[in-house]
Amino acid sequence: MVGAKANTKFDAKKVLKAAKDGSIKSLGHAGAAIRLVARRSIKTSKKESAPGTPPNSRKGQIKRAIVYAVEKDQQRVVIGPDQAVVGTSGAAHEFGGHYKKQHYDRRPFMGPALEKVKDRLPQEWAGSVK
Repeated sequence: MVGAKANTKFDAKKVLKAAKDGSIKSLGHAGAAIRLVARRSIKTSKKESAPGTPPNSRKGQIKRAIVYAVEKDQQRVVIGPDQAVVGTSGAAHEFGGHYKKQHYDRRPFMGPALEKVKDRLPQEWAGSVK
């Protein structure tokens, strides 16, 4: 007869920290992927895009203004055009509206970017806790 004994120690704080760290890292990957898809959807052209399609940018400013930031405390990621760079023109394109006394038809680019990436997001979290 063979006998064996095992002692285990469960450290809940350590597990929660590993889960939070893994989630934050995965949020960063998700933010970068969505930003990349959104940037690639905006073409540089002097002609305006058709309503319902991503906007064209004459100089590429709105394309370069798309950023993301991970808010670690709230465990979320914020992705979109930096208002300090392009003002509220990003919202006017995304949802339709007015910007600098001009009317903009709806030309979404962030929503469609999320739709393209959303099926890959669960894979970002798979194996993130080590």
